[in-house]
Amino acid sequence: MRGSLKARIREGLRRSFDLIRGNQRLVVIMISTVLVMSGQGVISPVLPLFARSFGASAASVGMTLSAFALARLILNVPFGIASDRYGRRPLLVAGPVITGLGMIGSGFAQGIPDLLLWRVLAGAGSAMYMTGAQVYLIDISTPQNRARVLGANQGALLVGVSLGPGIGGVLADAFGFRVPFFAVGGAALLTTVYGYFRLPETHAPASSGEPLERDLRASRPTGGPAWRRLLGSRDFLAVSLLTAMVFLTRAGGRFTVFPLLASAEFGYSASSIGALFTAMALINLIGLAPAAAITDRVGHKAAILPSGMVTALALALIAWTGDAAVFLGAALLLAVGTSIMGPAPAAYAANVAPDEVRGLAMGLYRSAGDLGFVLGPVVLGAIADATTLGGALAVNAVIVLAVTLLFGATARESGRG
Repeated sequence: MRGSLKARIREGLRRSFDLIRGNQRLVVIMISTVLVMSGQGVISPVLPLFARSFGASAASVGMTLSAFALARLILNVPFGIASDRYGRRPLLVAGPVITGLGMIGSGFAQGIPDLLLWRVLAGAGSAMYMTGAQVYLIDISTPQNRARVLGANQGALLVGVSLGPGIGGVLADAFGFRVPFFAVGGAALLTTVYGYFRLPETHAPASSGEPLERDLRASRPTGGPAWRRLLGSRDFLAVSLLTAMVFLTRAGGRFTVFPLLASAEFGYSASSIGALFTAMALINLIGLAPAAAITDRVGHKAAILPSGMVTALALALIAWTGDAAVFLGAALLLAVGTSIMGPAPAAYAANVAPDEVRGLAMGLYRSAGDLGFVLGPVVLGAIADATTLGGALAVNAVIVLAVTLLFGATARESGRG
């Protein structure tokens, strides 16, 4: 049995690498994603400390992340509809420009209010690019290879995230908290130029994708407008709630409370937080290809459920420990837990959504995630202010466990490759 699983993973990895080599459009968008996410990664260890330098509370620090996500929450669906009407390419080209302006403006901020405004602008550009990119990838994939296609781009995302934090921490320690934001603006402008010349349009009036498995077809409500069938799908609602939890944990637990705890309790500097974030992202990157291969071979729930369990355990350990070595080990375990899930939720959402409203579906799916992104930093930051930083992460662990178990009980498998 173990040998059979290893053989499946090896075969899945081989198919993933063959897929990347044989798909020029996938390679182009992966390069764009590396450029975008290296910029986002640069500020991940810096933003909480930058906001803290204005004398902000933990809740206010969380608001600087939530403002970014709030813009995406509001604009994901309009941009998804726009991608169905006007195509994916305009979003992929214009989005990084707007993000770059927002990041450069953030670097010039003189207090929390203007920092929040610039973060909203950056979030609007992110909504443009990420919605366009996700729909673009679904356009060029089939249900049988979708996890691997999305996983390849997630790997590009993680390369950018891996490169960014270490660079951002070093820049902040050497030149101050503002310089990383200016570096991000430059990366965003480079992405726009590259995308303009290299990204072809993929939008077509109707999809000719392959039929899904019988259990997936049965999971879709029949009759009525496509948008109504989408909103009536218990599977789409379940994976949307799961994604809200993932983003709540990422933005609230990992990017807001975690660096504050590392700094306050264990003496981490901006560069050491950046180095730890880089190590965690590298673990995510290493685990991504096996996770995508397993997902396409044995199903999405097989990846999602153990990921939630390990993530909840890691958060509980971080919340509980006062030992620096245990803290470091739990942080790396957190990275292992999140890497197991990989691209499974996005592939699941794409599989259960009607093809004719693909842009709308992915806009709604991303908005669910961004709702978690908005709520996570503020809610967990407020809990940290009222209790302790560890207490906020303990609450986060309970949320992860509860949503994972709910998904396991209510969502149906959406097919295998």
